[in-house]
Amino acid sequence: MSDPVTVHRLPVVLAPDPQRVLFRPFDPADALRASRIFGRVAALGDADVQRELAAMLAAFRQRHPRFRSMLLQRYRQVRRWALVDGDPDEARQLLIGAYFTQEYALESSALFNPSMVWHPDSAGRVPGERRFVLSLRALGEGHLSCIAFRSGVVDGRGEIRLDPVAPMVGLPEVHPDPSYDKPLFRQKLAELGLYGDFAHEVLAGLPGCFTLQALRDQTEAVLRRSRGLVREADALARGILALAEANYEVEFRAEQSLSERILYPGTPAERKGIEDARFVHFTDEDGSRTYYATYTAWDGSVFFPQLLETRDFLRFRSSTLNGPEVRNKGFALFPRRIRGRYAMLGRQDGENLYLMYSDNVHFWYRKTLLARPTYPWEYVQIGNCGSPIETEAGWLVLTHGVGPMRRYAIGALLLDREDPSRILGRLPEPLIAPNENEREGYVPNVVYSCGAQIHAGHLILPYAMADYATTFARIELGELLEALLAHPPQS
Repeated sequence: MSDPVTVHRLPVVLAPDPQRVLFRPFDPADALRASRIFGRVAALGDADVQRELAAMLAAFRQRHPRFRSMLLQRYRQVRRWALVDGDPDEARQLLIGAYFTQEYALESSALFNPSMVWHPDSAGRVPGERRFVLSLRALGEGHLSCIAFRSGVVDGRGEIRLDPVAPMVGLPEVHPDPSYDKPLFRQKLAELGLYGDFAHEVLAGLPGCFTLQALRDQTEAVLRRSRGLVREADALARGILALAEANYEVEFRAEQSLSERILYPGTPAERKGIEDARFVHFTDEDGSRTYYATYTAWDGSVFFPQLLETRDFLRFRSSTLNGPEVRNKGFALFPRRIRGRYAMLGRQDGENLYLMYSDNVHFWYRKTLLARPTYPWEYVQIGNCGSPIETEAGWLVLTHGVGPMRRYAIGALLLDREDPSRILGRLPEPLIAPNENEREGYVPNVVYSCGAQIHAGHLILPYAMADYATTFARIELGELLEALLAHPPQS
């Protein structure tokens, strides 16, 4: 099987690094066990506390910024398990915080499924260069995924230069009280089948824009009044609060470099990881710009499609995607509205590629079939490899196809700019298939991407190798478009 166009594989590899660790809670199996840990530390003599604390700080403080303050914060989170009232001295607080903390090697297993967008701050670049942000799926202990970032420059020849990677990583500050829009929240409750008399009474006592704490207080107040329906009301209350908790905001410190920033699972829906962010720089009709990313939250049994939005990669808002067509994985937004409406690709049935339109970026009600598996290398399924890229010839859509031996390859479609339901061209052969250097890793025989960019006449395509590491390819855009237009869809 020959390549339909010339693909230049670049000598750049992002491999997982087990030395990059973050600071995360360790929670014992039950409260009684946690209380016993408190008691053991409390029973230590002062000299023993100082000795253990000194050894612990010497071993770990160089690996984490703000280490002491993080341990004290962790102590405050777990003090409810103490056997006595009142706080011990600071040394014991630090030591207790450490006993309820662990390191997590976020990319010890894999660093893959990249998505590339242009950097919000391109100041200082030389002519012909452009800075980019690369998001990656980092896989660590327990097959838990989070979102990591890298940055770099692509020059006028399509060569890649990555910025140095910070040795430390950090989590953002979680904003526990993001604001919620009441009509939008009501609509989401209705989509989930949670809107009835109980939810109506809860929302009736809230202003048009409310906080999570206000929702908790109001839900508790309505629960107290719901006599005779305690079990049903309690289940509804949990559902309402779970929806709210799936919509949150986080913020990194401005001094943290991009490679220090980690988006880590933070809600029940994300308990087993957040996967495959597909970032796109979206330009609205009023000229405003927002980076959106669709991603998959995984709780161990159910996939929950979510939407991230940011303007600066410092503050992120995560919210639920809703509607009857928000199912399965692999959603990808177009970078602008089409005829006044948002547009998105999806693979709701796990097999075919669909096109959707909506007036609201959070709600998706209808889909139309765009493409089905057609060629032998994609007979198992077809999906997207990131958001469509606008060119003069049409929307360039990178696809993935799965063939025999569950081999993943990357292909391409070309869609009409004003009517993306019209396919103008489709590669009959893969654009990139795993070669001998790319087929072995965490999941063999897979190449995959979550988003590419065009620069100086080149398609710059970051892609994962065997769900293990990430590399880049450069493809002449004109040659690719010519090949696509030479293969119109089969009638």
